[in-house]
Amino acid sequence: MAKTKLLFITHEMSPFLELSKISEITRQLPQAMQEKGFEIRILMPRFGNINERRNRLHEVIRLSGMNIIIEDNDNPLIIKVASIPAARMQVYFLDNEEYFQRKYVFTDKENKFYDDNDERTIFFCKGALETVKKLGWSPDVVHCHGWMSALVPAYLKTLYKDDPTFKNSKVVYSVYEDEFSGKLNEKFAAKAVMNGMKPEHTTVYQAADITALNIGAITYSDAVVLGSEKINPEVLKFVKKAAKPTLDFVSTSNYENYYNLYEEIVNEELVSLA
Repeated sequence: MAKTKLLFITHEMSPFLELSKISEITRQLPQAMQEKGFEIRILMPRFGNINERRNRLHEVIRLSGMNIIIEDNDNPLIIKVASIPAARMQVYFLDNEEYFQRKYVFTDKENKFYDDNDERTIFFCKGALETVKKLGWSPDVVHCHGWMSALVPAYLKTLYKDDPTFKNSKVVYSVYEDEFSGKLNEKFAAKAVMNGMKPEHTTVYQAADITALNIGAITYSDAVVLGSEKINPEVLKFVKKAAKPTLDFVSTSNYENYYNLYEEIVNEELVSLA
């Protein structure tokens, strides 16, 4: 029997970038699933404060060279890879000089949210899916972690729904405690519309704040994970109303419940675990 293929898309992962609890989960969960026989791929941005030499990143020439178009601008996508020897896992990094080569991650030295975080998000989400296509690897489950991956479910259910790489993929979105205040650019939802999509496909993201990003991602996902003990009440209410398979927050690092969720949605036994 073929291994279940599990793709993780995240903006942080230990030991490369540790901003929140997400980095710990995205380090331990893939290894736990690999040990259960799953085939794993992990994608994240190559932010400027990730040390290439120390982490032994190197460019994957065969995957690099694509351009991601945002508002008629061509943005080159460079793919790098690093290994976690202890876990026998590879992590693919999406790089772009303009978007990611900065000393800080989401805010500048004055702690001001970068004006182009909207485009950085679009670039990452679209670039991640194009990279997987180029890998020639069809995931059974795509598990998105953190707000920067929030457009992936929408793209998978609209732009890529008939693509051979993703047409059978199930999408899981982990929602965490509010990760930023303020908003992305007011044109975020419009910019996120790719050739082959309709404007209404991103309407749910219109408010461009953390709540809208989470609700948008949940709207297009097949299952939801509550990744933090404290979840925005509006988002929690939406999760309950959506009545999708939902994994409640568990404070321990026992990942058996994730395994059960993946198995259920792959086998389309959509029974809530809440």
